[in-house]
Amino acid sequence: MEHLLKKKTMSKQTYSMFQGTWIKYKGKLIPANKVTSIRYQAFLDSLKEGQTIENFMDADKDDGTLPQLAKIHACIRRIAEETGNEPNIVKKEIKRRAGLTKVYKNDEGKTVRKYKSFARCSKEELGVAIETTIRVGDLIGLNFR
Repeated sequence: MEHLLKKKTMSKQTYSMFQGTWIKYKGKLIPANKVTSIRYQAFLDSLKEGQTIENFMDADKDDGTLPQLAKIHACIRRIAEETGNEPNIVKKEIKRRAGLTKVYKNDEGKTVRKYKSFARCSKEELGVAIETTIRVGDLIGLNFR
């Protein structure tokens, strides 16, 4: 039984994590921006020769509309004015309440929350964000209907 509790040693492998945004272009996936490109290269450099990785990809729909985005941002500004909070703080809270965040542990073991850009959201996700701003507005006496 004790042999099951022994920690495996992986002296030739390193722990590393990468998350980036890619675009399909001429049949290949390419980094969507310079930051993804740089972070991907750093990830590759951190791997040991022969090390394997696991991969998960998620293709989002970004078919949200400009009127949806405009309503969300107008509501966020109004909530910020009413509460005295910075608009970026209100935006993060709306995204958190609407489920537009991912939580993970970074290389140092710290919990990190990544907020999805409204510009990359689907109509449905923006609909949830609008409903969230309406509920928050109701809590502080603002009618966003």
